[in-house]
Amino acid sequence: MRLVRWTPDDLVRRLDDVVAVYGEAMGYRADLLDARRGYIGTHVRRPGFRAVASLTTEGHLAGFGYGYLGAAGQWWHDQVYRALDGDARRRWLTHCFEVVELHVRPPAQGHGLGAGQLRALLSMAEGTTTLLSTPEADEQKSRAWRLYRRFGFADILRHFHFPGDERPFGVLGRDLPLPAPATAPGPAAP
Repeated sequence: MRLVRWTPDDLVRRLDDVVAVYGEAMGYRADLLDARRGYIGTHVRRPGFRAVASLTTEGHLAGFGYGYLGAAGQWWHDQVYRALDGDARRRWLTHCFEVVELHVRPPAQGHGLGAGQLRALLSMAEGTTTLLSTPEADEQKSRAWRLYRRFGFADILRHFHFPGDERPFGVLGRDLPLPAPATAPGPAAP
């Protein structure tokens, strides 16, 4: 497995694979996936766009992640903006990198791909904060929630409902940049 940085054109070239991984990971119906295809096509042109992909040795897509700088007029940004008070808006949305998608095919989950993708994505991100949303779940059982907590994401909004989705979501955030990964100690001095 190898983790690669993707340009907007790389993601668009592999859009069918991206949508397939998204559908598998989220368990969405085919009609919702068709709509998602159109959104992704506009996302790749937004300021601060960054993307990563996990590819098998044969070049098959096992996972991907992308995000960009949030701004007024973007649907997700505006939904979260309206739900926050003025101080929280200034704190979290002033120069924010939004993690829009981060997914790993279910058979490939549990092997560190999501963590590698998230670390790489946030290491490339512009911004002083980062936000993401994820469906509410048991934090002890959900791989996604455990991953986000390991990366230091804190609650910004809980049980939040986005228009058009009956499920409650958590909106989580953390400051950027990420701290450097801890390195293993070297050999002991004689």
